[in-house]
Amino acid sequence: MRDLEDLMWMQAIDMLERAERLQRHFFQPALSDRRPVWRPPLDVFETQGGLRIVVALPGVGPEAVRVVFSGNVLVVSGQRRLPAELQTGHIHRLEIPYGAFDRRLQVPDGLVLQGWEMRDGCLHLSFRQQGEMK
Repeated sequence: MRDLEDLMWMQAIDMLERAERLQRHFFQPALSDRRPVWRPPLDVFETQGGLRIVVALPGVGPEAVRVVFSGNVLVVSGQRRLPAELQTGHIHRLEIPYGAFDRRLQVPDGLVLQGWEMRDGCLHLSFRQQGEMK
């Protein structure tokens, strides 16, 4: 019985370590025009007649986000600033990414950006098939 419990604990720890590695992968800094940036995770949902994209941007206001859709390439970029009251403190752990972010995604042909909004810490983008009514 004890061996089974040990095995279950080892598997649970292994899963937590894999989840942590995955999180580090999504928030891994990258270089864009020689400046470090982070890539926010996103979800893509196909809907009736279109597409919805949700980009996780907790703590980022709509004024700090730039959305460009050209051809069939979507670019979401901007800046997440460290709050002023935290800039003078000593950082003991920093897991939430700050600074410039940039995420590029190719969307299927024939889609038009209908609009976007910031809600619940996420950027919500709506695309519709070209030629369909709003």
